[in-house]
Amino acid sequence: MVDQNPTAPRPASSASTVASAGVVPDFAPAPAGEQRRFAVAGTGHRAGMYVGAITGEHADVATLVAWLDPNPGRIDYYDAEVGRALGQGGPAGLPRFTPEGLEKMIEEQRVDTVIVTAPDHAHADLVARALAAGADVVVEKPLTTDRAGCRRITGAVADTGRDVTMTFNYRYAPRNSSLRQVVQSGQIGQVTSVHFEWALDTVHGADYFRRWHREKKNSGGLLVHKSSHHFDLVNWWLDDVPARVYASGGLRFYGDRAAASRGLGPRPARGTGAVGDPFALDLHDDPRLQALYLDAEHHDGYLRDQDVFGPGITIEDNMSLVVDYRGGATLTYSLNAHSPWEGYRVTVNGTEGRAELEVVERGSVVLSGDGKPVLDPSANPDGVVGDTVRPEGERLLVQRHWERATEYEIPAGIGGHGGGDAILLKDVFRRHLRVSQDELGRPAGYLDGLRAVAVGIAANQSLVTGLPVRVDDLDLGVDLAREATA
Repeated sequence: MVDQNPTAPRPASSASTVASAGVVPDFAPAPAGEQRRFAVAGTGHRAGMYVGAITGEHADVATLVAWLDPNPGRIDYYDAEVGRALGQGGPAGLPRFTPEGLEKMIEEQRVDTVIVTAPDHAHADLVARALAAGADVVVEKPLTTDRAGCRRITGAVADTGRDVTMTFNYRYAPRNSSLRQVVQSGQIGQVTSVHFEWALDTVHGADYFRRWHREKKNSGGLLVHKSSHHFDLVNWWLDDVPARVYASGGLRFYGDRAAASRGLGPRPARGTGAVGDPFALDLHDDPRLQALYLDAEHHDGYLRDQDVFGPGITIEDNMSLVVDYRGGATLTYSLNAHSPWEGYRVTVNGTEGRAELEVVERGSVVLSGDGKPVLDPSANPDGVVGDTVRPEGERLLVQRHWERATEYEIPAGIGGHGGGDAILLKDVFRRHLRVSQDELGRPAGYLDGLRAVAVGIAANQSLVTGLPVRVDDLDLGVDLAREATA
């Protein structure tokens, strides 16, 4: 399976192929010849997971029928990949369309579902138009980036009644679903507060400042693009809806001003060809990135390897939030994008006790002999000494009042993102074959997507005004507490 982000840590769970009992839902066998017709809108790196799933494990229930992207070079890459997977001895030759031809694609190719993996700012337009044209949608997080996008999607859902699936893969990671089980069981009583700290390291975190994400108009900033994952987890753990958000933050490490304040001298505008700079990404080092971006940039001018200390960055790298929930709990949240290690800590306080989840996804970023970061130490164990002080791993502790702490056993998952990716994909492509409902409520719809981005959108407004923002005042087009329809 293709990792969605080549700079993200690759924990041991990513290599797991056997899940613990009860982790993977049960599905009925697929009826012969019943395949839903999928099209992919957005053929960047993130599309790879879905393309691989359709041509691999889920080929019996899904077939890929079209591409949609303004860059023909990226379509060429995936079309060749599909041709190889299908044993055709050459490119698949699937029909290709530009964004202006979305409706034509859906009609001509009889598309049942559009998978939206385009840049965030394009989500609302693609989702709303696809629904109106008669297709269901699977959309990568975030659902959209701003209030106008939220209202457009909620309007389209109301008008068409069609289905929108959010791919919140972190819900499926067993460590996160285990915390959901603890909270849901009542072991720690009624939740009063949550503290959630997420650390992105100087490889993965830095990558958001190289790409289109670096401009807030494209991504909504990390509080929307990245943190929507985290806010969804809290909403899901608590089974509650955010009510008020106050935020503080800024661009304090990356960008030209921060670099100048620390005395960094002149730097190349891009990482490809740079020597001895751990913050540079050389696209020649990753054949997939080279094919998707370096070899395709002449079509649209998009540079995947911009300098993280260059001008034009408008997103924050340090963010702190206080979020009040309708049910009475308060979330304190922080995100740092230049940490020396990567992972997260969650503390859930309740009236009967406390739960604590700590995850180390990459204990450190070390450099190889040529000055480049070692992304996956397990690939070269002789060259990198294991970290005994901050080893990679995960631990969930539960402690009730007047009792000693106990460790809650976290089952094994399968695939990336903490063992959740492969399980998510089963729900994306086989949800209609589920034998029973998911007791943890892991499948997510558009309303879950709205609840997640609502926190980030409110936080962005708070950063501008310096004041707390009531989520209801955002007028996102629907009551966030409304039950989602099946």
